[in-house]
Amino acid sequence: MASQNLLSMEAFLDGINAVLRRGFATEDIHTHLQKTLIEPDSLQRYIFFRPERYTRNLVFKNEFFELLVICWNIGQRAPVHGHEGERCWSRVEQGSLILCNYREVSENPLVVRQIGEPYRGERGHLDGPANIHSVANPSMVPAVSLHLYSHPYDQCDIYDLENNLKQRVRLRYDSIDGKVVEPF
Repeated sequence: MASQNLLSMEAFLDGINAVLRRGFATEDIHTHLQKTLIEPDSLQRYIFFRPERYTRNLVFKNEFFELLVICWNIGQRAPVHGHEGERCWSRVEQGSLILCNYREVSENPLVVRQIGEPYRGERGHLDGPANIHSVANPSMVPAVSLHLYSHPYDQCDIYDLENNLKQRVRLRYDSIDGKVVEPF
């Protein structure tokens, strides 16, 4: 996208912290994410792929937000999952992803409805803030996305739509600040 500025990861984080100092308004975060992309060389230190599942790579975390780089190998997907009522934005940095948003209609019995049709996001595509969604890489090349969560959380709900089940899972990082967390 021609209107997006290419920034180092450090400059990108400086922009998020500037928004934080102004109150962290959803519109300001959305604008910052829409108008920027991370320089590929600056992103590289956070990119780690696994053959069996996508990876969650922590770039930065404080009490207000966390920033992750998520790496999607060919055919990998995240199930339908919630974001604990927190704001979540995801943006495609490399490759393309299929995104789909959902809404929980009822908890008992569990009823989750798809909002709109799934759609493909290419480099620079921004989704969010999302509450419940799924992400998949159906293409024949790996993909990388940037995820901003406000406020950080360490557990989330996974939705099994075929069996109408919701399961709580603990989240983990595959790398922190560019260093792999064992076991990788």
